[in-house]
Amino acid sequence: MIEKLTHFDSRGQAVMVDVTAKAETDRTAIAKGRIRVSAATMQAILEGTAKKGDVLGVARVAGIMAVKRTSELIPMCHPLMLGRCSVDFNVFEEAGEIEAVCTASLKGQTGVEMEALTGVSVALLTIYDMCKAIDKRMEITGIHLAKKTGGKSGVFINDPQYEEERSDD
Repeated sequence: MIEKLTHFDSRGQAVMVDVTAKAETDRTAIAKGRIRVSAATMQAILEGTAKKGDVLGVARVAGIMAVKRTSELIPMCHPLMLGRCSVDFNVFEEAGEIEAVCTASLKGQTGVEMEALTGVSVALLTIYDMCKAIDKRMEITGIHLAKKTGGKSGVFINDPQYEEERSDD
């Protein structure tokens, strides 16, 4: 089954999708990604000794700000009236990784997947920016949509953490 791309008209020109006839539904998207850092970088982040300040605190705010500005960055995204947005971090010290998790929600006619993905991306880029003086070899990896709910397509799960919820539906 080949799905039709929605951001192109019948002549192949890029368009913003018309959502005016779509029903408003509660919609949530959760995106995740990781940054791999050196032991020295991890120590500076956890101890709060990075020269630029509170790395995860600043990255959290940057991710939330990015979510709110997604339509300015991604050309065909609709400006959205977000109901909720959060950016959280899971630290895997032994592995030298920090996972960013962005959740965006609203009641609307279009989803918030791009907003959640943008929030994760900018949060991780902010960690890189704030720590690049310590380690320029940091690696951002695994950015993905972990879960989305709402809309015509319903629940989408793409992360083992949420697999149990799929069986509960």
